[in-house]
Amino acid sequence: MEVLTSELIQRWRTMFAALAGGSDVPPALRLRAEGMMEAAALLELASPAQLVSQMDECYRAAFGRGMAQDYGEDWQDFYPFPQIPAMAKRAPVYPSTKD
Repeated sequence: MEVLTSELIQRWRTMFAALAGGSDVPPALRLRAEGMMEAAALLELASPAQLVSQMDECYRAAFGRGMAQDYGEDWQDFYPFPQIPAMAKRAPVYPSTKD
């Protein structure tokens, strides 16, 4: 469990630090971490609630606030376990013509 937890924490930190810095996160990185979260839960190495709590700590370290503050208290309704809300903010789009 210790190896898996340490690896997940490192991946969450990497993802959230990149997002906090304005970069994007490759979908493959997020998807592999989600698979590791699901495996940890299936093998009963950690509960989904424990994993989400640890992930939120990593998010909080990168952004200075929790996921519930950014995505709402019900964020897990939109991102059910093991989904990680690790997507870059959309760039502002401005029309290039007067039309």
